Amino acid sequence: MTAARLLAAALAGALLCVLIAAHAALPGAVGGQPLPSLAPMLERVTPAVVNVHSRTVQQVRSPLLADPFFRQFFGLQGQPQQRVRQSLGSGVIVDADDGLVLTNNHVIEGATEVSVTLADGRTMVAEFVGADPDTDIALIRIPAEDLTAAPLARSSELRVGDFVVAVGSPFGLGQTVTSGIVSALGRSGLAGLGYQNFIQTDASINPGNSGGALVNLRGELVGINSAIFSPSGGNVGIGFAIPMDLAGEVMRQLLAFGEVRRGSFGIDSQDIDEELAALLSLDTRRGAVITRVYTDSPAADAGLLPGDVVVEIAGRAIDSQQALHNAEGLLPVGEPVAVRVLRAGESREVELVLAPRPRSLPGADLDVRLSGASFSALPERVRQRGLAGVLVSEVEPGSRAARNGLATGDRVIGVNRNVVDDLQTLRAMSARAPHELVLSVVRGRREGLLRMQ
Repeated sequence: MTAARLLAAALAGALLCVLIAAHAALPGAVGGQPLPSLAPMLERVTPAVVNVHSRTVQQVRSPLLADPFFRQFFGLQGQPQQRVRQSLGSGVIVDADDGLVLTNNHVIEGATEVSVTLADGRTMVAEFVGADPDTDIALIRIPAEDLTAAPLARSSELRVGDFVVAVGSPFGLGQTVTSGIVSALGRSGLAGLGYQNFIQTDASINPGNSGGALVNLRGELVGINSAIFSPSGGNVGIGFAIPMDLAGEVMRQLLAFGEVRRGSFGIDSQDIDEELAALLSLDTRRGAVITRVYTDSPAADAGLLPGDVVVEIAGRAIDSQQALHNAEGLLPVGEPVAVRVLRAGESREVELVLAPRPRSLPGADLDVRLSGASFSALPERVRQRGLAGVLVSEVEPGSRAARNGLATGDRVIGVNRNVVDDLQTLRAMSARAPHELVLSVVRGRREGLLRMQ
């Protein structure tokens, strides 16, 4: 090697050492400007993010206690034993004056005791306000003592590529911050939830983060962290958060009514397969085709017809029956909404107002032979498992329905051999059965027929 080459190699090595040293000790400022940091924003946000501890006490009975020999031999009195189940999640203070905390329903579902630990170390007992299992949102209240609330943002203004930060308590480690971007919007298709319109993010969300905050770079709350997609159970960069626009509407209804009141267009629909697309002369399979329009429904009043293909609701594209179902369940009741459909290849837009969807129906309102029974809609997360019909929520002892054999917990799936999907179809089918009324009923794992007398 020549002297010139040796000199060049030495200079290159020296330059590399300088670069490594510079990287190892980053300057506090560049060009007189401080380096960007999330720390100032997080100092404002983290006091609003809390740990949520839930404790569930269940009564259990050992099978040994059913044996008189064991009870006598061991001196057992037969008292039921207690099983305590504890879970840990996160929550976000959204109203400091009223002490309101948003979290996930699955964090506190069935809990007998819920407590909240603040970022400053204080622990407070929480009061249950309400929950909506179908969107996995729950609202609890803590004493409004020197609290900090997270400012709320409109999640509808989010764009794919926006930077976001997740704050929560994964694995019970204490408050942890991760960052990423919005990977996608309007995600659905997760098992176990009825209505889905998730923000997808690659910010790490792990067990314990559930109910925590997803914020933008201004420190505004854009979503409530809810779930991850993971084949292994660990984070793989696919996390989901409930948009704040949806969570805020659920919170408003929980405060006003103690429950979420959903609306209905009054239609049945299905996906467009290849055969149906050819039958309707469609050049796309995106959308949901209306298969039935109920009498005196918002859809009927707006002039919608079977065969119309719903392609847009409230400005959002509808590409499947599930997307239509999500939109119907997430839109507020009583407010006008624009629906765009294709009819005979032509696009047209109608405006309708969602009617309140009944949550329950007394049997006497359907048919005198059902007197004493109450029917309620199946929870959406149950319907997502492929189950249909309506639930017999209560049967009064000695009532006509009880004498006819109906029992609390039965699931009615048909009337006079006609399929019953929901309360609307139960009402319609019952009205068509003036003489004979035969219910198809599922009880446990058995299915049978009950003739109402």
